[in-house]
Amino acid sequence: MADVDEVEVVVAHHERATLRVGDVFLKVDADQTRTDVEVEAMAMAPIPTPEVLWRKPPVLALAALPGTALGRLGEPSTASSAAWAAAGAAARLLHDAPLPPWPGRSLDEIASHLDGECEWLVTNGVLPIDLVTHNRRVAEAALRPWTPAFTHADLQITHVFVDGDEITGVIDWSEAAPGDALYDLATLTLGHEEHLDDVLAGYGTDVDLDVIRAWWSLRSLVGVRWLVEHGFDPSAPGCEIDVLRARM
Repeated sequence: MADVDEVEVVVAHHERATLRVGDVFLKVDADQTRTDVEVEAMAMAPIPTPEVLWRKPPVLALAALPGTALGRLGEPSTASSAAWAAAGAAARLLHDAPLPPWPGRSLDEIASHLDGECEWLVTNGVLPIDLVTHNRRVAEAALRPWTPAFTHADLQITHVFVDGDEITGVIDWSEAAPGDALYDLATLTLGHEEHLDDVLAGYGTDVDLDVIRAWWSLRSLVGVRWLVEHGFDPSAPGCEIDVLRARM
């Protein structure tokens, strides 16, 4: 990396930062448990992931993936329908793989977190009470027992890389755990509902669309405060608050 001209800050906040130096990504995380999970999950995943170049806590060095992200929240995706279907097929491979050995979040934990975030949104006047109340009702459909699957648990489109119609890899595995497979599919299509049919075609099995919609509401409700507190804007066009409004 001695001949690199510049360092790009990909994301940075008080918990972690990711830098790009040439063809290497340097992830700096204050919580090494997250990095432990990321490294082990990538080793277990049956789909392409970045190559681990080295690790010297608190830094993890990963090779850049070829291709580009499937898209970005709030922007139209230029990826083909076949690329979205390939993302669905990759998710199915992951969900069919043996479970990681660490625990995922329980239903009680998820419900408690949801209720706490809804209360915060209303108490602080961040969102209208009717918007929060309606989406909380929609989210209820996600709060049911599920058969645990190997989930990425943060399968947003910026974490899925494609080259043409092919998946070249999936990044950011620090949240990976046993969980609800439909949460991954909902995260992948959040704000890009027009590509849900493509994803499901690649996924290859019937799913409960009401649960997908419920996870869209739930993820958006619990994400607003984190985004605001970490310098992101959930009110930008096409982002989380628009996702909540679309459920009305």
